[in-house]
Amino acid sequence: MHHNPIDIRNLSYAYPDETQALKAINLSIKATERVALVGANGSGKSTLLLHFNGLLLPQTGAIVVGELAMEPQNLKAIRNFVGLVFQNPDDQLFMPTVWEDVTFGPLNQGIKGHELEHRAAAAMKAVCLDPTYYGPRNANNLSGGEKKRVAIAGVLAMQPQVLILDEPSAQLDPRCRRELIYLLDSLPLTQLIATHDLDLALELCDRTVVLSQGSIVFDGATERILSDSQLLESYALELPLSYSRPYCQLDHAPAA
Repeated sequence: MHHNPIDIRNLSYAYPDETQALKAINLSIKATERVALVGANGSGKSTLLLHFNGLLLPQTGAIVVGELAMEPQNLKAIRNFVGLVFQNPDDQLFMPTVWEDVTFGPLNQGIKGHELEHRAAAAMKAVCLDPTYYGPRNANNLSGGEKKRVAIAGVLAMQPQVLILDEPSAQLDPRCRRELIYLLDSLPLTQLIATHDLDLALELCDRTVVLSQGSIVFDGATERILSDSQLLESYALELPLSYSRPYCQLDHAPAA
């Protein structure tokens, strides 16, 4: 595993309508780090994530993944190295059965036979999905939490070194969210987690990067940023619930 599996220097990106989505991003992520990426809607989080495995290519600046520059000739190897889990699993699941969804990536890597079966089964078990029960099912008939697990399993089956997740707790009920946190905490992978769920960030990530209007405005200890209500408010964020006052707490004791 590389010491710095992701290194970004002076990355900028503008959309065709000239909207400047990213501005001079500098970011280095070390092996096995779990980093939270937070910011208000429109801050550039999803645009940045799409650069990590080449779905978007740098317009200016440079990205190095492992030892590979983010260039067209390296995209296949980079996409084996970096696994991306989309916010909406319906964007990722398209095969007739769950088993075919999970094996799709490894098949495209050239994995076949026993190795393919082993990878897919191990990935499904890692996300607490029984391959015998879930494998033949159609993902369209699963719950949101189950779909999310299938999408993660499909990425894990490719055995990436870096896992990128866009709003992983979106659409999950409290139990599924808790199970997801346990899962991500157990994976020995470098992880970048873009999320509005600041309690999830607090539980999983020692480091947090805050984006605002396409620029990194904070990069440091998670507890420091997520406990600073004034700083969070200045970037349209709120304290995690675990740091907030109880809803029923009063500023003054009731009159006798």
